[in-house]
Amino acid sequence: MRILILLVLAFMFSCKSEVKINKLEAGTYRAELKVNDSLNLPFNFEVISEHTLKVFNAEEVIDVNEITYKNDSVYIQTPVFEGFIVAKIEDETLSGSYVKPNLNRVMPFKADKNNSRFNVSEKSTKHNISGNWETVFSPHEAEDRYIAKGIFKQQGNIVTGTFRTTTGDYRFLEGVLNDNQLQLSAFDGAHAFLFTATVTDSTMTGMFYSGNHWEEPFTARRNDTFELPDANELTFLKEGYDAINFTFPDADGTMVSLDDERFKNKVVLVQIMGTWCPNCLDESKFYAEFYNKNTDKDLEIVALAFEYVKTEEVAFKNIKRLKENTGINFPVLLAQYGTSSKTKANEKLPMLNHVLSYPTTIYIDKTGKVRKIHTGFNGPATGEKFTEFKAAFNHFIEKLLSE
Repeated sequence: MRILILLVLAFMFSCKSEVKINKLEAGTYRAELKVNDSLNLPFNFEVISEHTLKVFNAEEVIDVNEITYKNDSVYIQTPVFEGFIVAKIEDETLSGSYVKPNLNRVMPFKADKNNSRFNVSEKSTKHNISGNWETVFSPHEAEDRYIAKGIFKQQGNIVTGTFRTTTGDYRFLEGVLNDNQLQLSAFDGAHAFLFTATVTDSTMTGMFYSGNHWEEPFTARRNDTFELPDANELTFLKEGYDAINFTFPDADGTMVSLDDERFKNKVVLVQIMGTWCPNCLDESKFYAEFYNKNTDKDLEIVALAFEYVKTEEVAFKNIKRLKENTGINFPVLLAQYGTSSKTKANEKLPMLNHVLSYPTTIYIDKTGKVRKIHTGFNGPATGEKFTEFKAAFNHFIEKLLSE
């Protein structure tokens, strides 16, 4: 796979001085990423200018402004994440690859001017999946099995929504229900998700594809009362602990710990995260905004980044991009690089029963005692759940600050 990536880059960026430099033309495009021989994952983007475009997933709009050209190819760098698209432009058509170098992943990519995402049947569907769905992924595999909650809205054939899990959500999904066939997709620069399913009024049976490297079955049944386990009870301190401690470097090489003066007698949030993680990005944006609005309060946030990139240099480069793109003004420390393994992460924080999810947030009061640990993050794609989280967060932080 590494050889394939090098060939893709060499092919796209080979020096040919006589080649005309084609630029992106304004308009709405339909893109496809090739999942396998029979399936493509579609998404839409709008070119605003030759150096800016917007990617759309339901209500989500992702601004992309790192676009460069070389010879007959365009290089589209997605915000924050390492993934990029490299493609040749010819007659308003793009053809190339979506590449994630540090994971050795390549997906064939193509796009042309088109407003549609999925083809919509001229016939109205006889089913409506609006509501909540109790979901099980990999239902027949004990080791891989996990639960989720599907939350959907449907208007005519058009469906939007997401799947919530105990560790986060599956982004802003958008698609169609034609007759009894459901198709949903999302592309955010880090993840490319495709869901397909056969539905009735009360059941779903389908497949989930993450890029072209992972697939698993899922089943779901309509259940408006179903709830996931409490996110505040999944991760906890082992017996005998009431505090956490760590020492990790920042970008300047300074070793930072909770014993430092800046954290004393303050409420502290410790965010366990990764710059490669979309749910972490959602949470980081929320924390950055909250922190910047409350600099006059006895509150500190410190993020611990667990990075899969192979070198410390690249890890800190990605941390810098995250901070610049989100307005983060609190420390982001490098806790681990070379792997995003949760088992390895737990070795760095042995006082926890486990690191179940990126992200996870540890709430510490002014005395240094851990008061709550929140696993995962219900981001904007979860709608009402995100609103509920913000209200609960504000209430709990005010309680800690007042003590």
